[in-house]
Amino acid sequence: MIQKPTFREALRFWVKLGFISFGGPAGQVAIMHEFLVDKKKWISDSKFLHALNYCMILPGPEAQQLATYIGWMLHGTLGGLAAGILFVLPSMFILLGLSAVYVSFGHVPLVYALFGGLKPAVIAIVLLALLKIGKKSLLSPFHYLVAAAAFVCIFFLHLPFPLIIVGAIVTAAVTRRFFPFLFETGNRKEAARDLDESGYFINKHTKVEGVGFNPRRFWKQAGTGVLLWTASLALFYFFTSDFVFWKQLAFFFTQAALVTFGGAYAVLPYVAQVSVEQFHWLSNLQMIDGLALGETTPGPLIMILVFVGFMAGYNRFDQSIVMGSLGLVATTFYTFLPCFLFIFMGAPLIERTQENKTVKQILSLVTAAVVGVVLNLSIYLGKAVLFPKEFSAAGLDLLSLIWVLLSFVAMYRFKVGMISWIVVSALFGMIRYLLEQGL
Repeated sequence: MIQKPTFREALRFWVKLGFISFGGPAGQVAIMHEFLVDKKKWISDSKFLHALNYCMILPGPEAQQLATYIGWMLHGTLGGLAAGILFVLPSMFILLGLSAVYVSFGHVPLVYALFGGLKPAVIAIVLLALLKIGKKSLLSPFHYLVAAAAFVCIFFLHLPFPLIIVGAIVTAAVTRRFFPFLFETGNRKEAARDLDESGYFINKHTKVEGVGFNPRRFWKQAGTGVLLWTASLALFYFFTSDFVFWKQLAFFFTQAALVTFGGAYAVLPYVAQVSVEQFHWLSNLQMIDGLALGETTPGPLIMILVFVGFMAGYNRFDQSIVMGSLGLVATTFYTFLPCFLFIFMGAPLIERTQENKTVKQILSLVTAAVVGVVLNLSIYLGKAVLFPKEFSAAGLDLLSLIWVLLSFVAMYRFKVGMISWIVVSALFGMIRYLLEQGL
């Protein structure tokens, strides 16, 4: 029987994970599985997958929430806080530094050229995400129909993303009640084997402390979350000169965190639509640059939102890096506070349940709707990169189109690493600039 790891042992891993968690959710989950399940045997495979399944149906970054969940199982609330915060903290500080460099030197011609090379690569990355999400979520003709409907709603009707998510949930609930055959996918899972898990500290027979519904604890956690959110807003009210802006930022990123079903790529169209076109916090090209920066840092991809928060504060307060930094930290807080509440309030309940087929089918339809939303993001960003001056055949940037195609083939067909290709793309941008300058 494996002994319970000390808090210090676990803390060392959570710190390390925060700095090496590249590769998106799949890579981050793989790193945790290799260390926690295969190497240290702190948690069994069945319990790891049970926790992951719960985190995957939650809004928010599933890898960060999985780390929080496992930290909670190992060392209670303190363990969950340590795992979740350390998963985010390194990437927050890295993005803070990169954002400051970006606004300080982004207009230097050569640096601008580097980002110019990154933009077509980012479009390819979004297309790869679209393909990946589509493979996992478009399980039947009905799922394809929902994806198409979601695309029409956001692209042509300009409906807000949260409304599309609510519509998908309502559609799924009604359809499952009256037309359950529409959810049939033709796939059958193998029966789970009764494996011996006695060699793991936490296994399917382990009784985790604090499991079950405790009304006092539940409402105490909910109240703590509301208090933290309200107290932070009160600080902005008393100590800043533009409370309307900070209130807008707080409500926007909290709302974004609550509807992030399907990963960061699902919420990015909503964030881009509102922050660029409605609030005018940054331009669509700056949004693409932020996506490129986010892809080069460890941590969850949703950290791209903190770049938006940085640019919002920076532009609102006369190009102030200090206020941009405050915007970045505030965005981190409002984006991840709900993630912790979902785990601390929900994990004690989910530990007493098995996989819920109804919830799974409803959420599968939500993820299908996300495919249509990500398709909209691909078109939205692609238009800005491929048609920088005007949307016409004459306005097409042919070289950027070629690099989008090359990037897609390199990363999809030849499995070139994303970060490696981003470096190659930056060099492409520099070479293109030098050739255009006749050097």
